Amino acid sequence: MKQTALLIVDMVKDFTDPEGLVFYPQNREILPRIRKVLDRCREEECLIVFLQHCNRKNKVDRKIASMRPNCMEGTDGIEIDPMLPVDEKKDYVIRKRRYSGFFGTDLDLVLRENGIENLIIVGTKTNCCIRATVTDAFYLDYNPIVLSDCVATNSETVNQVHLEDIRKYLGQVMDSEELFEKLGAREL
Repeated sequence: MKQTALLIVDMVKDFTDPEGLVFYPQNREILPRIRKVLDRCREEECLIVFLQHCNRKNKVDRKIASMRPNCMEGTDGIEIDPMLPVDEKKDYVIRKRRYSGFFGTDLDLVLRENGIENLIIVGTKTNCCIRATVTDAFYLDYNPIVLSDCVATNSETVNQVHLEDIRKYLGQVMDSEELFEKLGAREL
């Protein structure tokens, strides 16, 4: 699976921990499924990339000024949830300040340097960070694959609407079991 990467989007404590500043229970629910996908992708030798939402503390940022403070640098809120261990030697952790993992980061460069074509995308929030990252992946000619049982937002209706739009216009949507079947059959 040398041409495939797993992007784990914003599974940081402020979103996944009940004590987090913008916690949604749905994010806690998807963690065990994301862990299974992470383990399987490691077995298949996929590139693993953690996208880590991080806002600058005490600095000008028009986006964060209009929202509840969250994911502030220097706090535990930006730490990757411990249920998803980072392999310091192999995995990439890329900080981002906007919804898309591509905007203002070196994600595209990292993926191209590693010969990546397929992006398995999991994490939170389907209507913001997942959608924006998938859209940019599509525009950059990657093959985005969103795992429907490994993404969440705070409304199941909103989640489903965005998954349907992604399926129609931007990439593939499947659940983790379908992914495991494709990996087993070497169809990615």
